[in-house]
Amino acid sequence: MNTPTAILKTARPNFLVLTPVCVALGVTSAWHTHDVLDVGTTLIILLGAVLAHAAVNMLNEYEDFASGLDSATQRTPFSGGTGTLPANPEYANAVRIGGLAALTTSALIGLFLALQAGWGLLPLGLLGVITVAAYTRWITRNWLACLVAPGLGFGPLMVMGTAFVLAGEYSVHAALVSLPPFFLVSNLLLLNQFPDAGPDKDHGRRHLLVIARNKDAAVVYCLFAAAAFAAIPAAVALGYLSPWGYLGLIPLPLAAWIGWIVLRNADDMDRVLPAMGPNVIISLATPALIAAGVALG
Repeated sequence: MNTPTAILKTARPNFLVLTPVCVALGVTSAWHTHDVLDVGTTLIILLGAVLAHAAVNMLNEYEDFASGLDSATQRTPFSGGTGTLPANPEYANAVRIGGLAALTTSALIGLFLALQAGWGLLPLGLLGVITVAAYTRWITRNWLACLVAPGLGFGPLMVMGTAFVLAGEYSVHAALVSLPPFFLVSNLLLLNQFPDAGPDKDHGRRHLLVIARNKDAAVVYCLFAAAAFAAIPAAVALGYLSPWGYLGLIPLPLAAWIGWIVLRNADDMDRVLPAMGPNVIISLATPALIAAGVALG
């Protein structure tokens, strides 16, 4: 393994697909509300968003290696880190520098976009940079911040930020369509924390699985999933989504099945683990289908 390979692996490129899905939702929102579609600006937005996502992955990988957490967790395809740095500790500093460089570049792109679209973007951009920089070392020490930070980043910050850059102002439409990814991406991280609760507690993390029972976290998971899918008919009823928005309800049966599995087997990791893959699917498919519905509507 060489340095670029180590950096690429810790960026977790297979997870970065979530970013273009959420950006696409913001793009279709701006198209719907302001009839604007700028491919060049969209590509710049996408680059900045992907770099921010890669940065939080790399910095999280570095921090977990440095604290020893990486060596204590049981890795799954969706949790426990990539294992790159425990196997290749000589690349740790390169990964840290790569994460900081990605975050800095993303912030500079955000500043450029704010200069183009308006300083109203600045609060979202600053919150995004702070969330990426503080996630592993500080946010994971507070259960509520840890619960909502992932969804905030990929929901309101990414979707509304994209729509603002393209449309030049905030809209209720973008805020409403950002709610499903907010709840679903927070749930994505919440479910992935189930196998790691013990090692996370030993290394100072204080997320919901550490401070509460697994059953309590399962209830929160179900409530968040219900809120994600309830937001869709609510937006239709309020007139901000056309009936095409109901495309976003297609993954609902799968989400209900995952909720049933998690509630019934909250303390049995062997039964919870098979739900993690389908959980990724609904986190990707739901905002993608809503974006399709907005475009068709």
